[in-house]
Amino acid sequence: MRHDATSPPQAFAAILFDCDGVLVDSEPITLRVLTRCLQDFGWPLTLEQCVEHFLGRALQHQLDLIEAHAGRRPDEAWIAAFRLQRDEALLREVLPTPGVASILPGLHAGLGGRIACASGADRRKIELQLSTTGLIRWFEGRMFSGHEMPRTKPAPDVYLAAAEHLQLEPGRCLVVEDSPTGVRAGVSAGATVLGFLPEFRQDTLARELVRAGAVRVFDDMRSLPELARSLGLEL
Repeated sequence: MRHDATSPPQAFAAILFDCDGVLVDSEPITLRVLTRCLQDFGWPLTLEQCVEHFLGRALQHQLDLIEAHAGRRPDEAWIAAFRLQRDEALLREVLPTPGVASILPGLHAGLGGRIACASGADRRKIELQLSTTGLIRWFEGRMFSGHEMPRTKPAPDVYLAAAEHLQLEPGRCLVVEDSPTGVRAGVSAGATVLGFLPEFRQDTLARELVRAGAVRVFDDMRSLPELARSLGLEL
């Protein structure tokens, strides 16, 4: 499945990957744990509602929403307990996104190491997931967390930091994202964004990613190198 828009004219020299839902198949695991924790906290939401409210968004940006539905505000202890349960589930269950392990070696070699992970998640979660799945070898020294930036997604800070580290203008970077929030972050940074459709969101997400600014949408990670070359990536 592809939804094409006008191809950008410039040549690209790097790929910046989001982590959750792009490099690792983690979103269903994290959202399941979050749904259970919020239910126990006093918000009887469904998994589908949790996806709607929290996919691609930083938890700390949604505390007002949680308070409005649960009648109380999560404190640091609750957030820490959620993250502990989340990390335990990810350690047991997380897998690479289908196809991504097969393309990373070629992209890393072809781009001279100019690939990076730029995530809105906390660093512990990023490193845990990439280590557990064996993908971290391709991103050593090039992992960026929105929690460590002045602003996290949809602000562009984490993508700007990744591009600066690679000594590239953001306009020479392709970004791969699976959420409208992340797409907006990449677009705001000045990068060109490809929208990836995780299997559990293919029903409605394509239109949302395009509206947010993705120039193409694809659903098979193995097609990324060819798609990137068609847009002018220097491989």
